Amino acid sequence: MSYFRKLTNEVTRLTQMFGRDDKWLIVINADPDAMASALALRRIMVHRVADVGIARVNEIKRPDNLAMMRFLRIPNVMLTPEVKAQYDHFAMVDSQPAHHPDFKICDFSLIIDHHPIKSEFPIKAAFADIRPDYGATSSIMTEYLYNMHIRPGKLLATALVYGIKTDTQSFERHFIEADVKAFSYLAKSADMQVVRKIISSEYHRHWLKYFSKAFRKMRFIGQRGLFVYMDSLESPDILVMLADFFARVHGLSWNMLCGVIKKQVVVIFRGDGIGRNMGHVASKMFGDIGSAGGHRGAARAEIELEKLGGKPVEEFLYKRLTGKKLPTKEKCPI
Repeated sequence: MSYFRKLTNEVTRLTQMFGRDDKWLIVINADPDAMASALALRRIMVHRVADVGIARVNEIKRPDNLAMMRFLRIPNVMLTPEVKAQYDHFAMVDSQPAHHPDFKICDFSLIIDHHPIKSEFPIKAAFADIRPDYGATSSIMTEYLYNMHIRPGKLLATALVYGIKTDTQSFERHFIEADVKAFSYLAKSADMQVVRKIISSEYHRHWLKYFSKAFRKMRFIGQRGLFVYMDSLESPDILVMLADFFARVHGLSWNMLCGVIKKQVVVIFRGDGIGRNMGHVASKMFGDIGSAGGHRGAARAEIELEKLGGKPVEEFLYKRLTGKKLPTKEKCPI
């Protein structure tokens, strides 16, 4: 009996996609799961095609992601028209074409992902393996490696372990048995000391000032909710960092961290996974004016600033969240 599900048909179809003279570019919205999955797909392709590269549509600024890229030697560049012109085939992992506007410059023929497909954005790739029940795309890629008799080396195994760990939040967020099996299989080859080094690289020193600002601006919603509007920020990763921090505060069940980054309102949700589904909350609150969605314990929304019609951002977000007018700080104390 196979340790993983059998992918005989999928592997046959996948390998038929590759020609010896092909030049493939794997495009990602870089985070740990995406980088690990891209590294795995690159390993599958590398001896089957003429060239394979990895390009990202986002800047990597989070210290843990930068540490992952450095320690695990993950090669990648920013996606630009000049980079695109060097390749003739395009693949995507841990995302879908509708997830980021910069994906539009590529015509993807291969997509492997674990996020749900939205009915308004059907997948048109020649090869697509979308499995929303999985907790991480890294788990799917591990199954492909296993079925293709490719034993991941230490760096690749470590990357995939960290990809599964982050996207399942160490199996505190949604996962299935396949994720557990993949993690267990990979852990035998992975360098867990490097994983710990990556995890410990959480904060830039100059980010510490944002904790002080968040403490001043936070507003409790009911007994267990928290809302914080951080004004203009240099990176959405600051919101992610703060949301993850507040998610560890005893007595809070959920939080909503917001800010404006380059004329775009970004909202990060975190929940305990027990009460409200944050993915549903994000979609309900902002799906009509921007991109919004996510998982039960973590979600995100992005809205173009101009869609607020000049309304004060904090007031707009607070009213969307509570249905009420933004109170003075005295009436909404910390």
